[in-house]
Amino acid sequence: MMKNINTTSEGYFILLGFSKWPRLEIVLFAVILIFYLMTLLGNLFIIMLSYLDSCLHTPMYFFLSNLSFLDLCYTTSSIPQLLVNLWGPKKTISYAGCMVQLYFVLALGTTECVLLMVMSYDRYAAVCRPLHYTVLMHPRLCQSLALASWVSGFTNSALHSLFTFWVPLCGHYQVDHFFCEVPALLKLSCSDTHANELTLMFTSPIFALIPLFLILTSYGAIARAALKMQSTTRLQKVFGTCGSHLMVVSLFFIPALFIYLQPPTENSQEQGKFIALFYTVVKPSLNPLIYTLRNKDVRGAVRRLMGRE
Repeated sequence: MMKNINTTSEGYFILLGFSKWPRLEIVLFAVILIFYLMTLLGNLFIIMLSYLDSCLHTPMYFFLSNLSFLDLCYTTSSIPQLLVNLWGPKKTISYAGCMVQLYFVLALGTTECVLLMVMSYDRYAAVCRPLHYTVLMHPRLCQSLALASWVSGFTNSALHSLFTFWVPLCGHYQVDHFFCEVPALLKLSCSDTHANELTLMFTSPIFALIPLFLILTSYGAIARAALKMQSTTRLQKVFGTCGSHLMVVSLFFIPALFIYLQPPTENSQEQGKFIALFYTVVKPSLNPLIYTLRNKDVRGAVRRLMGRE
């Protein structure tokens, strides 16, 4: 087993990605590069604006800045390597690079699940407990919740990554995906991966289904509170902020659930690549647009910043 691991660590993996469609690769390169640049600019804009404008020093924009930073890291952990593989003939990634990518992609994906749940609680407190909001969401608690999201994601990833590192691999190292992920690497194993699969089955509901259930529960309470509101202005503000977050939640969870709940077939594997491409490339670029397009607070912050300069 140790011999197998040492041999692999000196070599590399081949990321098959979209090599079945060579004519599509140049188109994908251009499209992905555009979306990646949009992701970088849009999320950096939110982070800088939230930092520079004192009116945006609120729990909502604190968590939104965390989400933007997470999206920057998430896309950067896989997209540059994908662009290199799409542009050139080589589709390789070193063993160390694959394991680092595996760790960060899984860690950041898990962190986003928990962070979206925390953001839904923030919206619940703002809508359903407005008089106690500043007490419930004081800065120290917000920092603790954000930290807990990051720690839980990186701890969960450390567990899966460690188990995956110690799985002996067979002779060929062709990963049927465009980035290194646990299920794709387990398919290369020449030993029993039952323990790894059980670990995935145990932790996936904890970090995916439970946050999704709590998010839906929070929005159920928000919907009930909204139906009782008599102020049209406040109702529009609730739908504006909560609608943006709910759209981001949908763009994250629906594709992810579709990938992992569909039966494993050859067609589903190819479909899974394009769906993974959506939530890895497209979704992070849409988040800044969703949160800022019709947001009066952001437009006001931009005007104040431009006026100050």
